[in-house]
Amino acid sequence: MSLTLAIVGRPNVGKSTLFNRLVGKRLALVDDQPGVTRDLREGEARLGDLRFTVIDTAGLEDATDNSLQGRMRRLTERAVDMADICLFLIDARAGVTPTDELFADILRKRSEHVILAANKAEGAAADAGVIEAYALGLGEPIRLSGEHGEGLNDLYTQLMPLADAAEEAAEQDTPETDVAVEEGDEDAVSAITAAKPLQVAVVGRPNAGKSTLINKILGEDRLLTGPEAGITRDAISLRTDWGGTPMRIFDTAGMRKKAKVQEKLEKLSVSDGLRAVKFAEVVVVILDAAIPFEQQDLRIADLAEREGRAVVVAVNKWDVEENKQEKLRDLRESFERLLPQLRGAPLVTVSAKTGRGLDRLHAAILRAHEIWNRRITTAHLNRWLTGMLEQHPPPAPQGKRIKLRYMTQAKTRPPGFVVMCSHPDKMPASYSRYLVNGLREDFDMPGTPIRLTLRGQGDKNPYKGRRKKNAGALAKHLKGKA
Repeated sequence: MSLTLAIVGRPNVGKSTLFNRLVGKRLALVDDQPGVTRDLREGEARLGDLRFTVIDTAGLEDATDNSLQGRMRRLTERAVDMADICLFLIDARAGVTPTDELFADILRKRSEHVILAANKAEGAAADAGVIEAYALGLGEPIRLSGEHGEGLNDLYTQLMPLADAAEEAAEQDTPETDVAVEEGDEDAVSAITAAKPLQVAVVGRPNAGKSTLINKILGEDRLLTGPEAGITRDAISLRTDWGGTPMRIFDTAGMRKKAKVQEKLEKLSVSDGLRAVKFAEVVVVILDAAIPFEQQDLRIADLAEREGRAVVVAVNKWDVEENKQEKLRDLRESFERLLPQLRGAPLVTVSAKTGRGLDRLHAAILRAHEIWNRRITTAHLNRWLTGMLEQHPPPAPQGKRIKLRYMTQAKTRPPGFVVMCSHPDKMPASYSRYLVNGLREDFDMPGTPIRLTLRGQGDKNPYKGRRKKNAGALAKHLKGKA
């Protein structure tokens, strides 16, 4: 579901009723009293064959101070910024109000795609309000009734081309992963070009210095920074040429522990950050040198590994660290112990404030990308497998020895290997780890996720019976000649 639709409008125009209609459940509270919805509510919507994310927002009110209404308005404006499409609802029975006109101006400036809908439009009493809606300058309004489900076909018609465009954009942004390997192209690495830049997501806990680091890479203050935690709300994509390498860098919201994420906006921001990890080829996990490797840092790094992305760990705020050598030794020891699945991944010390260490970070990102694309010939793999079997034969559960017959690389991005063997279901996880660790060490693939699949052949011999069949055919042939 790459498309996000935010339902916005002044209080009591029927946003939550329409939200419930689209998600097919009564998730949002509905009442005649205005102002029931105060935070953002997210749901998975279905409309015909369309699947998308829909956000129910608080009613837009003309308040910009720090009052409850002012904070609700800022929350809704942030949802407008984050959504692909805004569905602007007015009350057809009440007609266009000055508040509607005010927020129509805001939406024109803040949202690329706005769909205007006149809700509560069932019956002739709504005709005048529908006609008034044309004056908002947002195109032809859709006649809707969220309560009775009328006008949803017209909404589908307007959403369909936008959904197709969003899906196409998502396909272009999504990196090619799990690429099938063909023999003979083991030296080929996916070229980084201006048309296909290297996609890098910068993730980490709030206030680790992600936005400051990206500003230093860009050479300008493009992103808002400050001492307060959680300034960045949504995943921002920025294109740059860093040291001659075309890149698209995603700045993401800080990810806190799930139990601490209370605000709906923050939940939305974190989910947007998780989506950025899926769009990336290399994920840079930023740690704060003062408090490295907290539980959340480990979760973020593990998420990137599970998504099959190359990982680089950058320890920020190194300029204020006093005992650098001792600290670095402790960091490396903690990294090896706490993240064994990323053993050998580059650990780079940087200072986003001064720019020190950025050249090392750049080199680490390129090397991680190169390893992520690593290809190994089948002949080389099978010679290596023979040596590994001689050094440490596989176990024999219930007296049946597991025979590893053949190994090949099936995919890259990340590297994926297939081993043909007998009784793959009986292979202990410890032996699979032995093989994966051997691949890392012997083929110089530190840090990158490695996928190892065991496939069974049974005891089938593809040549079994062929000799007898060939002998019979030969005898038949000689008999015919005689």
